[in-house]
Amino acid sequence: MGFELVISILSIIMVLSSTSAGRSRELLAGAGFDVTTAKYGAKPNSDITQALANAWKDACASTSASRVIVPKGTYKLKEASFKGPCKAPIEVQVQGTLQAPPDGAQLSKPDTWIEFSYLDRFTLSGSGTFDGQGQKAWKENDCHKNPKCSSITVNMRFHSVKNSLVKDVTSLNSKNFHVNVLSCERLTFQHFTVAAPGDSVNTDGIHIGRSTGVNITDSKIGTGDDCISIGDGTKQLTITKVTCGPGHGISIGSLGRYPKEEPVSGIHIRNCTLSNTSNGVRIKTWPNSPAASTASDIHFEDIIMNNVGNPILIDQEYCPWNQCNKQASSKIKISNVSFKNIRGTSSTPVAVKIACAKGLPCDKVEMTDINLKYSGKQGSITSQCSNVRPTITRVANALACATKS
Repeated sequence: MGFELVISILSIIMVLSSTSAGRSRELLAGAGFDVTTAKYGAKPNSDITQALANAWKDACASTSASRVIVPKGTYKLKEASFKGPCKAPIEVQVQGTLQAPPDGAQLSKPDTWIEFSYLDRFTLSGSGTFDGQGQKAWKENDCHKNPKCSSITVNMRFHSVKNSLVKDVTSLNSKNFHVNVLSCERLTFQHFTVAAPGDSVNTDGIHIGRSTGVNITDSKIGTGDDCISIGDGTKQLTITKVTCGPGHGISIGSLGRYPKEEPVSGIHIRNCTLSNTSNGVRIKTWPNSPAASTASDIHFEDIIMNNVGNPILIDQEYCPWNQCNKQASSKIKISNVSFKNIRGTSSTPVAVKIACAKGLPCDKVEMTDINLKYSGKQGSITSQCSNVRPTITRVANALACATKS
């Protein structure tokens, strides 16, 4: 009897230990809130807006780490707002495809499909796709030439998100910008994909504004506008190992169009490849700026250009569709900018153009180890510089400010 009692006690201890370990693993992994369970009722090929909202509400209220799960399959999603603050670290794992309404007028906020806001220690993950179904909107979008155009839907907005990670998901065919980042801190995009045709209008891949410590790495962006656009107030931004194309390149700006813009500083763009884009790496500011500001400590290094138009460009007379007065100088002061180890092929004869403001010349511009070849048939490769005296090291004469003014 004594031996049997010992065995029984040991068995109970083992079961309890196993259960405790399992619960520990669950806590470490995060409690799962699957939108397709009976509690939430989501089903493929149907609208999951309410199911996703309910799952998020429960997960956000959890006092331990939690995860909202959208399994593989295709789902309709009218709109979604993932709003915090939440009580513990939280993850949204999308394994399937979420489809936006083709007509943005169906949304309660015409400029936003999915919003992540007021979150800390948040993760968006999975192999899933956010399909904006933007084909109809592209045909109607005239925002690139009409400053009074109607609001067009952005696929994903991140507002006041801190210490967070977006990884492995895809933004597809957004109606407008794929991603808009505003007032965020220490937000990382890793293995992130943006996909849209080269003729999709105004579809910037990732736009960042008034944010600090954003990191974009190991990502692939192909779209109809800037792969990455960097707006006012952006500080300590790092972009590494990004492939860009099709698109308009990687751009700081445009800056200086609106009053009360904040300075841009601490921009580091390294180890990126641009292919068949209309521009390479550039800084663009509007002439006749309504207020003064600065763009400084900006560095482009180890960049490969494959048949890229305007591979290196500073344009302080940026004025698309003649929406401004070019007679008045830009009030954005550009300083401490470097272009280092930039190589490959240019699709335009002018491979380097540094056109700074007449009344506010650029300071401390450096070009080092620039090796670009012209891939077209419209003359020889050349360069143009105005209102700047760059420091030039190991750059062929044709690329070293061949024309100056």
